[in-house]
Amino acid sequence: MHENRGRAESFGVDAERYDRARPSYPAAIVDELLASKPGRVLDVGCGTGKVARLFLARGCEVLGVEPDSRMAGVARSHGILVEVATFELWNPAHRMFDLVVCGQAWHWIDPSLGAQRAASVLKPGGRLAIFWNRGGHDVPTQAALNEAYVRFAPALVAKESVPLGNEPSDRSDNIAAIAATHLFAPCQLRTYGWTQQYSRDGWLDQLGTHSDHIALEPQQRAALLDAVGTAIDRLGGSITVHYETQLINARRTE
Repeated sequence: MHENRGRAESFGVDAERYDRARPSYPAAIVDELLASKPGRVLDVGCGTGKVARLFLARGCEVLGVEPDSRMAGVARSHGILVEVATFELWNPAHRMFDLVVCGQAWHWIDPSLGAQRAASVLKPGGRLAIFWNRGGHDVPTQAALNEAYVRFAPALVAKESVPLGNEPSDRSDNIAAIAATHLFAPCQLRTYGWTQQYSRDGWLDQLGTHSDHIALEPQQRAALLDAVGTAIDRLGGSITVHYETQLINARRTE
């Protein structure tokens, strides 16, 4: 996916919506990563700063790296210092960090370079933490959504789509890439479960932030969103999404 720069940098089309509609992350993840008391945190692919703000609020010094200047602008409006670049080409200028984090963006980074680059800016004993939210639906909701997608966007049903909850949960490739550097202790993989309720409008707002939905032709996207909205109305006007946040946590060896 990292080679599809059109999709990777499509989120900035409506950066404010992304910031408003996308979910945050469980406090338990922040608690775990702060257990080693990191002072300096690098947020890779920081987007609008949703992850960076969690660590800034806990007293960390945070720097974001983000390739899309529109997303970076929103992050800066929240008080995050951001440098605009892809992680692969970003110049760390000899700066070192205690913690490198990446929320919902590691798959946009070249897997042959990402972990090596992270290791190069981590102090010995520092940590690389990459995580993703993976949502799922109960059976009635999934059936209602599938009906809308089969009619108006069948290709998304057949592919891996985050809003439909059919993206893979296997992170073994990411773990293998980190291990292949021989610069980290064995990875720890943890999963945190939580739920979030969305109103009809709230869910439709979030759909407009996903790259596979953004890539649809405007008329097709409008028809799909209308059908999804009707489905949610029939379900009572809201849906509950069952999230699992998967965290890969790796310590930089001494």
